[in-house]
Amino acid sequence: MFTGLVSDIGTIVSIAGEGDLRRITIRTSYDPATIALGASIACSGPCLTAVSVEPTGGGCVFAVDAAAETLARTTVGRWVAGARINLERSLKIGDELGGHLVTGHVDGVAEILERESVTAGAWGPSDRFTLRAPAGLSRFIAEKGSVCLDGTSLTVNSVDGDVFSVLLIPHTLQVTTWGERRAGDGLNLEVDLIARYAARLTEAQPSA
Repeated sequence: MFTGLVSDIGTIVSIAGEGDLRRITIRTSYDPATIALGASIACSGPCLTAVSVEPTGGGCVFAVDAAAETLARTTVGRWVAGARINLERSLKIGDELGGHLVTGHVDGVAEILERESVTAGAWGPSDRFTLRAPAGLSRFIAEKGSVCLDGTSLTVNSVDGDVFSVLLIPHTLQVTTWGERRAGDGLNLEVDLIARYAARLTEAQPSA
């Protein structure tokens, strides 16, 4: 379980394998002593398992395996060496829940339609991103509700059919990969867990 608060930006070192299984090696500033084999790490949204950890200068290099379901539902299959990704360690009991409950189970890929600067303060710009949700997922996205995009917990500003918008403050643009995002980019989307179960319960209600 995660919160959608990015704690490091990792860099993809290498990608090995083809077809339905890829091994992805990622460099991070995380202390290798704190990453056990089998640990869960959210990598720009998807929860992936650390299968190896090697110390390196200023942090470590860890490897994860991405299988068919992850490759089909997320942007992981598009990653290349040198790309930067948002990282978050799994939530511990007693940790502050600063974002919202995120499982790391990506529902689909949202597309950025537009990026526009809405303010330019002393700490940098705040940018609004307009996105299109994949078919069937827009019903889980509500104005002022929560959404997780590329592993980042965000508040939905507006919704119009399958199009929705989010506002990124200067801090978020600086400490995540959002500063690099442009129109046409795909982002890993996980809808709010509460919204998902609320919709399922509504569907299960017998008709009058």
